[in-house]
Amino acid sequence: MKASKQILVLLTLVFLLGFNSIFAQEEEEQIRYYQMEPLDDSLFINIQTALFIDPPDPKAEIVVDLRDANNQTISIKSVLYPFLAVPPELRARIITYPFKLNLEEDINYGSVFTRVFQKIRINKVTQPPTKMQISPTLGYINPFFQLQGGERLGLSLKQDVGLSLGIGTPYSGALETNMMEVNFHILGVKAGIFSHIDAMIEAMKEQNHNNLIFSEGFQVNYVIPFGNFFEFGYFKATSKIGEASLHRYLDTDEGATVLNSDSTIKYQARVIHNEQSFLNWEFRYPVSILGSTRGKVYVAQYLDEWHFGLLLREASLAGSTFDFSFDGMPGSKYREPQYNINILVQKIMEGWGFSAFAIGPSASLSRLDDGGFGFTKIFVNLRFKIGTSL
Repeated sequence: MKASKQILVLLTLVFLLGFNSIFAQEEEEQIRYYQMEPLDDSLFINIQTALFIDPPDPKAEIVVDLRDANNQTISIKSVLYPFLAVPPELRARIITYPFKLNLEEDINYGSVFTRVFQKIRINKVTQPPTKMQISPTLGYINPFFQLQGGERLGLSLKQDVGLSLGIGTPYSGALETNMMEVNFHILGVKAGIFSHIDAMIEAMKEQNHNNLIFSEGFQVNYVIPFGNFFEFGYFKATSKIGEASLHRYLDTDEGATVLNSDSTIKYQARVIHNEQSFLNWEFRYPVSILGSTRGKVYVAQYLDEWHFGLLLREASLAGSTFDFSFDGMPGSKYREPQYNINILVQKIMEGWGFSAFAIGPSASLSRLDDGGFGFTKIFVNLRFKIGTSL
């Protein structure tokens, strides 16, 4: 108990020091050497266009050095340019840019605890969502394709008419399901088919008892036309998985079925097939947290299972750009409770891949086959950005 109180006091001091630094930033003198946080896509693109950088990267690392009046520079992705090469109106916007990471800051023994807090500005932690995100007919348009789970990649043919596709369910973690889907969108209606890619569940041979296994079928969804906050639909599996395939999917050697000591079933993966049908819905609220170009919080019921979570795309914190998603499934009649976390880090490639590619860990926490609670899946997930920010 005494140790717990000491830890609580320590954490309280750290938070107080961090927030004191946040508010102190408002009173500091003009910063002369800084990195611009990537929170204004249009400004970043205009700066690079003016310097004939093609293609421009809306999440490029831009460092401004105004300390020497006779040698002021701007560095874009480690390439140095004279500050005077930037047009005057853009120079003014760069100098007055509100989201700066001070590169002249003092480092001390306490910085390891407070440095991240010092870089956060309260007034940009939350911002209004974009017009695209709140549109009931255009909300599906999404330039991000995540290899496993997450929002669907949405491609517009003409405004509210387009296509979307995804691997995994919108709420699944890495190596959890063999599902894939393709959909057609028009005026808030989504109609599509789903099938399976078995390789997505065959990579692991243990802790697969919480997997979702699909056959083929169709789905029809509709976003009510009062903002992009409520979607409901019908989901049906139209084909039956054969006995041989079903036995392979649920084999104990594949980790999909766990038996008790008396050979009865303790845990088993869930199969969606044979005319099973469901009414699904999602209540969501689009958000822009930490400058994310796309994000939402949600509560949903999908395949008769409850979900809640948070998703952020291209969030920026202390000079880093990353995706973050959390999905919680607290209760299900068919599977054990499960919690999925994805952290995908951007800005690790060169050239066009600097903003187009993100990679990071995907982890699932649930009931282990021995009855304990822990990580059932830890794997690498990928995200590609196809097109510009919305």
